[in-house]
Amino acid sequence: MKPKKIALIALLSVNLLAYSQGNIVELPLIEQNGNNPFSMGYLGMTTSAVKKNAPWISAYPKILRFPRGLFNIKYNYFDTNRFQSVYQDYLLGNITKEQYEEIQNRWDWTPDTANLSKISMKTKIAYAYGRDWKGKLKMVIDTNNNLDLRDDKVFEPVTMNSIDWSNVDLVAYENAVNVSFETFAQNNIVNVNVPLFIYRSGETFMSSLNFPQYFTTQFKGEQLVVCLSQTRVAFINDLKVGDKTRREDVYRKNDLIEIIGDVYKILGVNTNMRTLILEKIDLPKSSIFSSQAGYKAHLFNENEFTTQEPVSLESFRGKYVLIDFWADWCAPCIAEFPHLKELYSITDRAKFEIIGIVGRSTPNGVKSLIEQHELTWYQIFSDDIVNMYEIVGYPTTILIDPDGIIIEKNLGGKGKELVEKILNLIE
Repeated sequence: MKPKKIALIALLSVNLLAYSQGNIVELPLIEQNGNNPFSMGYLGMTTSAVKKNAPWISAYPKILRFPRGLFNIKYNYFDTNRFQSVYQDYLLGNITKEQYEEIQNRWDWTPDTANLSKISMKTKIAYAYGRDWKGKLKMVIDTNNNLDLRDDKVFEPVTMNSIDWSNVDLVAYENAVNVSFETFAQNNIVNVNVPLFIYRSGETFMSSLNFPQYFTTQFKGEQLVVCLSQTRVAFINDLKVGDKTRREDVYRKNDLIEIIGDVYKILGVNTNMRTLILEKIDLPKSSIFSSQAGYKAHLFNENEFTTQEPVSLESFRGKYVLIDFWADWCAPCIAEFPHLKELYSITDRAKFEIIGIVGRSTPNGVKSLIEQHELTWYQIFSDDIVNMYEIVGYPTTILIDPDGIIIEKNLGGKGKELVEKILNLIE
């Protein structure tokens, strides 16, 4: 029997029948137990001390008691559902109408109040850290969400340098703490208990994004597995216990996914009704623009950073094009410059071109690096292109074929390995 293709979809969270209206499909999600098949993801935690005159101070959890034996304590919180938190803070008067509207504009968010709880929920988890009498950095998390940090265990977070990254999931589960918070599902407030792993580099803390829980649903004879995490999607065949996805197979919210010959856009989830929402795209794959492999690359027209001459992606049709997304603060990006220079020197300009897209950087920093490393290929300074391609991390590389179709994204490898891989692909 031919094994079923299994699509793994990691989303923030997600009845028993699929519902469709026009091109929109809503798929019911059923909670499962066991470890999800996604590699652990991490999110930076705010570690600055809460200031008494902060404009959002009323929205912060009011800590009742801090732990004994820690000095120079700083505290903050992380949010399990920022939309619900902002909505209920507005209803409670913790933030003003102006602040509420400001955050909507900043997030480009229109609140769907039908799927948000009007009754306040425990969506924020407080934490604090400080030094003990020996000078060691210690942390405490409000695991039972009662705002009393004195009844929680003080622990020393794992340091980044001590982690065996080849077996990080095991390290995470062995060092996780169980935390409690509330979510809104099926119009009810539901208590959730999940393990949370935190590690640190200096006084910078990172928290795990995905937990062992996951959901499943069925669509067109295929099984889709949905994990509690950021919106991420991946395909693997014949899912087995312990299987993990590869970075290059991972898709995200707003990405396109092929299911039995049709292309769908992942719109996200209805967190209240716990449904996965897809939109069918009625276009042939060859006519769809995307930042994903197999689709036409988004077109752009911008000025080159140094010369200010216009650069159009369409003008490179007939050539292979490597787009290198980088930033002036990204050390791994800068480390690749010598290898990209080598690649540029041994390839034919009539057949191959490199375009650097620099985002979230400073003009002076970019100018200095271009001069210092003597970069001779096109460089474009544009956050707009970074956003259009939905780049979430640096460095990101995209290889486009002579017909304008993306061959591969996040090519993997580095240094000589990356050069050889690109040469093999374009040959």
